[in-house]
Amino acid sequence: MPDEQLTLTERSVLLVLMAEAREMTNADLHAVAGLKLDGKYRQRLNDLDLVDSEKVGRAYVHALTDAGTLWCAEELSSERPARSGPAGGALYVILKGLRRHLEDTGHTLSEVFRLDVGSQVEAAYAEITGGNGESVRLAVLRDRLNGVPKDDVDRALELLARREDVHVRAESDQKTLTEQDHEAAVVLGGTPRHRLLIEVPR
Repeated sequence: MPDEQLTLTERSVLLVLMAEAREMTNADLHAVAGLKLDGKYRQRLNDLDLVDSEKVGRAYVHALTDAGTLWCAEELSSERPARSGPAGGALYVILKGLRRHLEDTGHTLSEVFRLDVGSQVEAAYAEITGGNGESVRLAVLRDRLNGVPKDDVDRALELLARREDVHVRAESDQKTLTEQDHEAAVVLGGTPRHRLLIEVPR
C-alpha cells in the first residue's frame, strides 16, 4: 500500500489505536489525542482494510485490523512523512527509538502496548456513578467493562487500591450479597472485597 495515500492524521489514528490496544470511538480518540476519524478519512482506512469501523448507536467504534497492526509495525522503520511538521517529526523519531528497543529486547508491539485496564475501570466507574463518588458493586462494574478478563481487572483494582482516594471494600451487610457479587469479588489482604469507591476531588 503506497504510504502517500495516508495523511498524517490517518497515520496518527492508526498509531493511537495501536498504543491504546482497544476499540475507540471518535470521542475516545479526541479525548486521548485530539483526533477524529470520520468522513472520507474513515472510508479510506476502511477501504484499505487498516481499520474496522462499526456503527454502535449513533457513534462509530474503530479498531485496528490485522493489516492495520502490520502497518503499524512496519511504520516503525518508515521515514518521516513530508510536511509532517515538528510534532510529526518528533513522533517518527520516537517510533525509530521504539523499533531499536524492540530489536534489542526481542519484544513485540503487543507486549509493549496493552490495554490500560486501570483507566478502563476508572472510566466505567465514572459512567456508572455520573462522577458523584458513590460506592459501586464490583459485579456492576465488571458488567460495564464488557468482558475484560477478571484477572486483569483484579490486578487493576489491586493497583488502584494503593491510592488514597480509592477504596475497594467488603460489603458491610454480607447477607445482601448475591452469587454474582461473590463471583465478582476481588481478594485483597486475604479479604474478599465487593465494592469500589473513588473519592471526588474537592
